[in-house]
Amino acid sequence: MSDAKPLYLFCMFAAKQNSLTSESAHHSLYKTAFALSIFTIIYNISEGLISTYFGFENDTLALFGFGLDSFIEAISAIGIAHMIIRIMKNAGSPQDEFEITALKITGYSFYALCFVLAIMCVQKIIAHENPSTTFWGIVISSFSIVVMLGTIYWKTSLGKKLNSRALIADANCAKVCVYMSVVLLVSSLLYHFFHIPYIDIVGTIGIIYFSYKEGKECFDKAKGIHCCEL
Repeated sequence: MSDAKPLYLFCMFAAKQNSLTSESAHHSLYKTAFALSIFTIIYNISEGLISTYFGFENDTLALFGFGLDSFIEAISAIGIAHMIIRIMKNAGSPQDEFEITALKITGYSFYALCFVLAIMCVQKIIAHENPSTTFWGIVISSFSIVVMLGTIYWKTSLGKKLNSRALIADANCAKVCVYMSVVLLVSSLLYHFFHIPYIDIVGTIGIIYFSYKEGKECFDKAKGIHCCEL
C-alpha cells in the first residue's frame, strides 16, 4: 500500500502536467489562428486598394470588382477574428450578436456589390468598352491564388489540430476566394493574349455569381445554418 501511494501521486502529477501542456498548446494554436485572421484582414485591404486602383486605371471591371470584393472579405475576416477570441475563451459558446451583425453587414455588402457590378457591366456593353490592359489582373490574381491556397491549408491544419468545425468551415469558405481569383486570371489571360471582346465582362459576371453565393452563405450563417463544412 505504501509503495502504491507514491506511484499514484506521480501518475496524478503527470496527468496534471499533460493537461496543462495540452491547454497551453491549444492556447498557442488559437493565438496562431487569430494572427492568421489579422493577416487576412490586412492582406484583403491591401489587395482591395491595389486591385481597385489598377482596375479603375486600366478600365478592367473584373479587376475592379475583385478589389471591391476584397474589402468585403476584410469585413468578414473581422468577424472571424472575433469568433476565434470567443472560442478561445469559451469553446462551447454560441455565436454572439457581434458575429451575427458582421455576417449580415457582409451579406448585404456582397448583394450590393452584385447590383453595382451588374449595372457597370451593362454600361460597359452599351459603350463598347474594353480594358486598356489586363496585365495587372494576371499578376494580382496569380499572387492571390498562391496566398489564399496557403492560408486555406494553414487554417485547415489549425482547425484539425483544435478539432474546431468553425475554423475548418472558415477555411472551406475561403475556397470561393480562390475561385474568384481563377475567374479573374482566366479572363485577364484571354484578353491579354487574344483580345477577346467583352471577356472582361464575362469575368465580372463570374465574380458577381460568387459574390451572390457568398452573400447567401453569410445570411445562412447568421441564421445558424452550418455552411462550408464539407
